[in-house]
Amino acid sequence: MPEERLSASLEDYLEAIFHVVEAKQASRAKDIADRLNVNSSSVTSALHALKERGLVNYEPYDLVTLTPEGLRRAKQVVRGHEALRSFFVDVLGVENSEAEAAACGMEHAMSPLVLDRLVRFVEFVGTAPGARFQWDEDEGDFRNGTSDGRD
Repeated sequence: MPEERLSASLEDYLEAIFHVVEAKQASRAKDIADRLNVNSSSVTSALHALKERGLVNYEPYDLVTLTPEGLRRAKQVVRGHEALRSFFVDVLGVENSEAEAAACGMEHAMSPLVLDRLVRFVEFVGTAPGARFQWDEDEGDFRNGTSDGRD
């Protein structure tokens, strides 16, 4: 049975919890609200929804933690987001801030299959010797060469 697809909003909450815990070793609802720039009632509703799905451990006024399944799903979201951002920056030559905004929007719109293939492509390009496709700002087009400028 395929796993339930979370809404874009719930994926954003999982990603936010992951990053807050990564930075602070713990997460509170206020930290999540601050990271996502939302009000506390929105965080509370999302945390209840994530708890019902078995993705977070949450009790009011306590730390928020990801369950093992929540951590797995959060890592998937983060991996997809980072792959998109990396693709936009490293391959398409887009500025980081614009790439970040585009990644946030697109990560939720892509099917799991398409996102997985893109992640695998970005990882392959990043590790395959000589498989460097880069945007050449001077030429206004792509070029195939190594990251040090050798073709």
